[in-house]
Amino acid sequence: MRQNVDEILEVSRLELLRRANIHGDQEAWRAFQQSLEETVLAWFHDHPRSEAACRLQSERHFIALAFERFWLIVVQRQVACETLSEMLVNLRVSLNGAILETLRVAERPRTVSSPWPDVEEQLDSIEVWDRLQARLSNPQERRLAYLLYHCGLDPADIVRCCSQEWSNIHEIARLRHSILTRLMKRSEQ
Repeated sequence: MRQNVDEILEVSRLELLRRANIHGDQEAWRAFQQSLEETVLAWFHDHPRSEAACRLQSERHFIALAFERFWLIVVQRQVACETLSEMLVNLRVSLNGAILETLRVAERPRTVSSPWPDVEEQLDSIEVWDRLQARLSNPQERRLAYLLYHCGLDPADIVRCCSQEWSNIHEIARLRHSILTRLMKRSEQ
């Protein structure tokens, strides 16, 4: 009986996400968020940096940010969310990224310098991120760059959270080296 309830809940969450994404249904998006809010809150409390994060913002702020980030990656089709498992992994990665990015911003100077001489000296971090994404043509590299540099995950976290995409740390290290090499070559040109 419990399995049937879980299956119905999975289908309804996926349907809500689909309706919100494809049809722009804001009610479906709100219902989707409500159905997962407590889960995301539990993840937040389990996060090793949640106490530090709470000194900067409320836990509700981070939950809202997690859903915002999740929505962006779904709309931009950076990830597949065809199963509940994929959806939950990506939502959890979004929460982790929201926490780590907030902490990183609080700990660094307010500006980001660009390695490219053709742009203003100080750029918003989103602009820098967009430029980096544009320089990576391989979808797997873009996804890994997102997880490593935007979400702030380390290779072990990526293997643990995204085992369907990457099975070992060595594969991630090889691809990370390739990404950095390509970015460094292009910034020198």
